[in-house]
Amino acid sequence: MSIKMRKIKKSSYCKLPKLTAVVTGGAGFIGSYLCERLRYQGFRVICLDNFITGRMENIRHLLKDRHFLFIRHNVTQFIPIKEKVDFVLHFASPASPGDYLKYPIQTLKVGSLGTHNALGLAKEKKATFLLASTSEVYGDPLVHPQPESYWGHVNPIGIRGCYDESKRFAEAITMAYHRVHRIDTKIIRIFNTYGPRMRIHDGRVVPNFIYQALSHKNLTVYGRGTQTRSFCYIDDLIEGIFRVMHARTNSPINLGNPKEFTILELARLIIRLTGSKSKITFKPLPQDDPRQRNPDISRARKVLKWLPQIELEEGLSLTIGWFAQRKRFP
Repeated sequence: MSIKMRKIKKSSYCKLPKLTAVVTGGAGFIGSYLCERLRYQGFRVICLDNFITGRMENIRHLLKDRHFLFIRHNVTQFIPIKEKVDFVLHFASPASPGDYLKYPIQTLKVGSLGTHNALGLAKEKKATFLLASTSEVYGDPLVHPQPESYWGHVNPIGIRGCYDESKRFAEAITMAYHRVHRIDTKIIRIFNTYGPRMRIHDGRVVPNFIYQALSHKNLTVYGRGTQTRSFCYIDDLIEGIFRVMHARTNSPINLGNPKEFTILELARLIIRLTGSKSKITFKPLPQDDPRQRNPDISRARKVLKWLPQIELEEGLSLTIGWFAQRKRFP
């Protein structure tokens, strides 16, 4: 689906739903776009969020839709939904380093107890279950690029371990439910995703650089900036997620953009796109910060016929424009 997806008219949401999807973390960055896409595709959507990192403004435009139901709920507690459910999409979790370093216990609980409860709902309703996992399960990888067959190189007691291990556990219990209870489960490993609706101070590199550039502050690069990431625009990711929902596979699938950039290249590109007067400053590399991160998306291309369409410069321009319109910068 093109980047025009965000401009869907209200009338597009008026289809009589035949399927119902529960989205945990549905008021978050990715979750809110997923709720939008599901409604566009004719689903009834039940959105759960406790706003530890999600925001009401992400879903406010959906609240008047009679086929969209928001429930404020912490999924580490039992999920009390009585109606028929066809899909349970588990996206609840802090996802940025700033968030999971601030909320390490909550992060571990939502990855363990929250995943258990979401799987329990899927089991009760005989629904398909989709887990939003992460490229962080690969840790600081020793294999490059990272295929789904790679088991990872993770420090379980490091400061990032709360997020890495919560997702690794979530994958393990998801596969256990698939094998023992025969639930149709899906696992997606999401690589760096960006776009409008990201919180400007959420700690991830794209909003950090955009904020600093629009404020004409120096961009903070950690280490020498030679560490690499791949950046996937939100619309491409949502298209991949929707295809996974209907795919005949239960094995993990990487979703990300395979084009690799250094952090220094990203900083320079954002300075150019914003026309900022900012310079670049360097600080020590944080503990356990991955040196390389790049998805092998061979499975996604073969199974889903999916390939990201939006180039980094185009996606960044859209994201910068969104932030510039909604925030005040010096």
